[in-house]
Amino acid sequence: MSSVLLVGLDPQLAPGADAAAVSSLIDTDMARLRERGVDTATALIPLDESTESTLVGALAERPWDVVVIGGGIRKPAELVTLFEKVVNLVRQHAPQAAIAFNTNPGDSTEAALRWL
Repeated sequence: MSSVLLVGLDPQLAPGADAAAVSSLIDTDMARLRERGVDTATALIPLDESTESTLVGALAERPWDVVVIGGGIRKPAELVTLFEKVVNLVRQHAPQAAIAFNTNPGDSTEAALRWL
């Protein structure tokens, strides 16, 4: 069975995010992958000192086939350092995983399927 980890900002903590709407989109999109027989998980990281340990813990859960990094981490210029840290942690702790990027919380399925 293929496996996909979605890494994104915790919508409860992300500045300016409609947390309920983002969470709903993530849940719906992850269900779409599960319907295709893909094992999925999310790592919704906070913007604090536990960011690295939260992500490393999720990456260590199992060998992931694809890690999708969300636009909330990748797009804001002020989070470029966090984005770099996430990419490098994925490379270090899940070197077998393809890295994919979504454009919004509702298209992670398409991003993952490009690499599965």
